[in-house]
Amino acid sequence: MNAITRFLQLHFGKFWMAVVYCFLYIPLLFLIVFSFNSTRQDAQFTGFSLRWYSELLNDPKLVEGFWLSFKVALMSGVFSAILGTFAAFVLVRYRRFVGRTLFSGMINAPLVMPEVIIGLSLLLLMVWSQKVLGWPERGVTTIVLGHTLLGMAYAMVVVQSRLLEMNRQIEEAAMDLGCKPLQVFFYVTLPNIMQAVVAAFLLTFTLSFDDVVVSEFLSGPGVTTLPQVIFGYARRGVNPTIYAAATLLITTVTIVIVGYSIYIARSTTKRQREMAAAYKS
Repeated sequence: MNAITRFLQLHFGKFWMAVVYCFLYIPLLFLIVFSFNSTRQDAQFTGFSLRWYSELLNDPKLVEGFWLSFKVALMSGVFSAILGTFAAFVLVRYRRFVGRTLFSGMINAPLVMPEVIIGLSLLLLMVWSQKVLGWPERGVTTIVLGHTLLGMAYAMVVVQSRLLEMNRQIEEAAMDLGCKPLQVFFYVTLPNIMQAVVAAFLLTFTLSFDDVVVSEFLSGPGVTTLPQVIFGYARRGVNPTIYAAATLLITTVTIVIVGYSIYIARSTTKRQREMAAAYKS
């Protein structure tokens, strides 16, 4: 009994983590395997084939949806990273100002609010704005605005955590040397938090590329993102072309994440070596 208890104490955490990872990634593995299936069978692998990848490239809806999703995700990722960085800087560096509580609550609201509510409220806002101002029409612009609103909250959390860890004495030293606040931000603060800004961009890019709910509310005629196309195909039955598209997405995201992780690891190691050399000298 003691041996079993000791074993659980030592290995239960690892076992539970392995179960969670299996639950998350085994379905993805099956999806990748069946994207190479030679037939439409979704329960039996009948042979290796690149048929569905060929059909994917010949499907104009999937190809156009991919490029539209990429363009929307790129724009909303950039806007979200910029606005989230400014919001995090204001909340961390300026502890007291009129409306701070309201500002913080509005920034964090998309994190806890259902996407259906966000999409519906944005749809009503865009319809009202179009009737009164004549802009914007439902399409790429409205999707980018909606994704930016959602992504800005996530970007703010990522950048805020880095700002809280940053040593403020660096900024104070720059101001003592004559730098103005704007120069301190761009020449001192921003380089020190750039890794967090890039991480925020990658996170919001992925969220935007992956979004279905908000895009369904804000897309217009002839404007359909890749997740919307995949969702529409899935409702009509099994289509292995979807598996091929999903496999390419998984591969792309994995390459980006692994590449960024390697870059961060090398940058951190280089910085530590430079700091160690500076202390020795």
